[in-house]
Parts: sequence; structure tokens; C-alpha cells
Amino acid sequence: MVSDQGEALRPRLERGRMVLDGATGTELERRGVPASPPLWAAAALTTHPDVVEAVHREYIAAGAEIIVANTFRTNQRTLRAAGCERDGAILNQRAVALARRATSTALSGVRPLVAASVAPVEDCYCPELVPPEAVLADEHARMMAWLHEAAPDLVWIETMSTVREARAAARAAAERHLPLAVSFVVQEGGDLLSGERLEDAVAAVEQFAPLALGLNCIPPRGLTAILPRLRQATSRPVSAYAHINNAVPIRGWNYSEARSPAEYAAYARAWVDLGAELVGGCCGTTPAHIRAVRAALRVGR
Repeated sequence: MVSDQGEALRPRLERGRMVLDGATGTELERRGVPASPPLWAAAALTTHPDVVEAVHREYIAAGAEIIVANTFRTNQRTLRAAGCERDGAILNQRAVALARRATSTALSGVRPLVAASVAPVEDCYCPELVPPEAVLADEHARMMAWLHEAAPDLVWIETMSTVREARAAARAAAERHLPLAVSFVVQEGGDLLSGERLEDAVAAVEQFAPLALGLNCIPPRGLTAILPRLRQATSRPVSAYAHINNAVPIRGWNYSEARSPAEYAAYARAWVDLGAELVGGCCGTTPAHIRAVRAALRVGR
């Protein structure tokens, strides 16, 4: 199922290339905002909301057309570990409101979309820690209830490393009639970190009518190699946003990549040539990277 809002958004996402924003968490850290576990960047919603909004505004000024709210670590499990589960609804509403307020600064006549990030409930890179189906259903349902109240334009389910969690999150979003996109994190060979086939993950979430399917949080060179496999697996818009901040390679990879804005933009152009319609940045990317991406994608338009 998909909401009327999702159907209204679909033509905008299918019209052509759109630029996603870049990293929020690493950008907050770069600006000196403390980001210790378990909340990581979510702590800034209370301690530095002005900086969170400033990051969103700078991505918009750089040309981002989709802004992802700082909800990557505002799920039930994380907030419970931090002793603030009772604040879940408030924190998610604040995160979306900060992103929404930032969109008022857009210079174009079309406001950027506001997406709410939905992360794995446990650890992005440890598929063996993903809870059983019943637990996933309960925890993602709670997250989607909070986000339903916060009213983003869509939810951006990302860094999914197992089929069952991607399916659970997508189902929970659909049950709340929240438009959704799903992005997977894969290993060097192209399968999910769990070892499950990327194609099986795509098939598992297709029934929930995602607005887009994508890859994120892997090195640019690897994303370039694996993107054709995702493009072949779906007819939906495809998103691509890479990780350039991993000094130590993440699980499933034997190399990492730091890339300048110009180098990253060259990759972004290649992703578009390979069929990606939505391009942005994951960990380590900055407004400068997104500005370079926007400039690169204007070429030939």
C-alpha cells in the first residue's frame, strides 16, 4: 500500500535527477558537536538544534532537493539505552521540524522534500545482531508511529543489511501510510552484509511500493561497481550515496576511500550514467561535496 501523499511525490521523484543532501552525523562532529553513543548525532537535537538546522540550510544552499532529518538514531532501542525513550515522539518531531524550517530558505520556487531517516534498530554493520521478526515489527512500528506524528514527506529507510529488517521497516511504514524509500548496505561482492542476495532484498520490499531503492554507506568505487546490479533488479528510481569517512574499512570491504568534492562529483556523474536518479552523500560528505554534485549533474541537462 502507499498513501495519496506517496502518489503525489512519485512524479516528482520520477521526473529526473534529484540531489540528496550529504552526511548529518559526521558533519555535526566536524563542527565540534559531541556525538557519543548511544545517541550519537541525535543528542544534538537537544544540545545543538541550531547547528542541526544550520547543516540542513547549508545543504539546501548547496543544491540539495531532499533533506534527511536527523532521525537516524531516534528509534526506540537507542532512546531506551540513553534513558530517554519517553521523549521519542518529541525528538522525532523536533528533528523533522528543524529540517522543515530549513527548507524555507530554498531559493528556488520548489521547496526541498523532507525525509526522515530510519536506521537499523541495532547496529548498521552487524547483521547477526538484527533481532527476530516479531521484535523488528514492534520496534519499527513504534518508530513509524512517532514519524507519522512528525509528518515528513517520506521516510528514508537506509543502511539495511538484512532482508528481514528491510521488509519489517517497509511494512511498518506502509501500515502507517508513510511514503518510503529503502536503501541497502552491501559487501564488496554486492550481496547484503548478511550474505543475502541484493535481488532478494529488492523483491522483499517491492510489495510496499517504495518510491525509490538505493545503495548507501559503501565506498564510491564499490558503489559504482554494484549499482548496475541494483538498476537491473528494479524499475523504480534508484538512489546512490557513498561513504567517504571510513579510515578503517567497514565490514565487508577491504578498502576505504576519502574523496575531494570534485572527485566525489565525478563518481556521482558516473552513477547517473549508470541509471541512478537520486544522488547524494553518506558519512564524511559535506555541503561542499553536494555543491560539486549539483554542479556536475547540471552538465548535459
